[in-house]
Amino acid sequence: MTISPKGETTQVPLVDLRKQYEAIKEEVLVEIAKVLDSMQLFLGPNVQAFDDEFASFCGAEFGVGVGSGTEALHLALLGCGVGPGDEVITVSNTFFATTEAIALVGAKPVFVDIDPATFNMDASQIEGCITRQTKAILPVHLYGHPADMDPIMELARSHGLSVVEDACQAHGAEYKGRRVGSIGDAGCFSFYCGKNLGAYGEGGMIVTSDQEIARKCRMLRNHGQDIRYYHPLMGVNGRLDEIQAAVLRVKLPHLDGWNDKRRVLAEEYEARLPSSVARPIEMPWAKHVYHLYVVRTAERDRLRSYLESQGVATGIHYPVPIHMQVAYRDYCDGSAVSLPVTEEVTSEILSLPIYPELTPEQLDHVCGCIREFGGTREGASSPIV
Repeated sequence: MTISPKGETTQVPLVDLRKQYEAIKEEVLVEIAKVLDSMQLFLGPNVQAFDDEFASFCGAEFGVGVGSGTEALHLALLGCGVGPGDEVITVSNTFFATTEAIALVGAKPVFVDIDPATFNMDASQIEGCITRQTKAILPVHLYGHPADMDPIMELARSHGLSVVEDACQAHGAEYKGRRVGSIGDAGCFSFYCGKNLGAYGEGGMIVTSDQEIARKCRMLRNHGQDIRYYHPLMGVNGRLDEIQAAVLRVKLPHLDGWNDKRRVLAEEYEARLPSSVARPIEMPWAKHVYHLYVVRTAERDRLRSYLESQGVATGIHYPVPIHMQVAYRDYCDGSAVSLPVTEEVTSEILSLPIYPELTPEQLDHVCGCIREFGGTREGASSPIV
């Protein structure tokens, strides 16, 4: 345990948004003031510029800023023509919004199991789930590590399916040198405050190089309008806020540097954590951006309690997979799904603190506590590999 000069236990939050804000505070406040001075609050110059800037960052032609990552997924599916009666193949080990978006368009989620190494979609299971009703595949780049996109894209093209990437946790992650979000027909991002690129509230983005998808999504986010008060489509109020766009424009130039710091911290964890926990794997074809640093151990709950007692916050992302959620079974009329890898993994995963402002002293404390736990616990199980 690390003790401060005042005799206080070191506190390590899971996320520390205040430190990042303090570093860019003056620039952020200037840009917010400009928005308020102009009173251009509705799809103004910041939204228009950020649409282009973030699309360029991802290597896509078009960006469509929306109100949240959930709206990005919802509208991207609509933009790809997914609707009632269709099926969308995805994973259960993800945030619930992935399935919410499928439900919002009236489609049915069909789950495949995950790769136990990356916790992402096991592409080898997709073909056996394709039916006449299948309209799209929705891979998730979970925790900041890309899904294996080549086999997913090959299957999609051979069966005439759309691919919508859930990149809500993977801003700047790369698959074989390409940034995620630019590989499928559309890519979706969340700018929830805790993300690698986060707003001071909510926000989201659809990126695509398909002009028709971009055109349709722009209309959908604005009540289905192409000209004000003329509505060819049934849309939603899904616009990105102008103030949030201004904040995100300040932050975007820092994103690569922040991701690099996350990767350095991940290297430190890899080198210093004991073998009693299995560390994240980065595949040779991937660039992981470590939105979350997720370890795996059969003693997850005991380790989490111990870390909490030592002033270290942790998370579980996610404790109940979607196919075991009440809302899923209600929506799919009691459907029972067996996903053995997903079910095993979700009982053993634990998210450790990782963010660019994490100090060496804080990281020392986290690693030291986990080593202490491994050295003092009784009846320790073998490490999971």
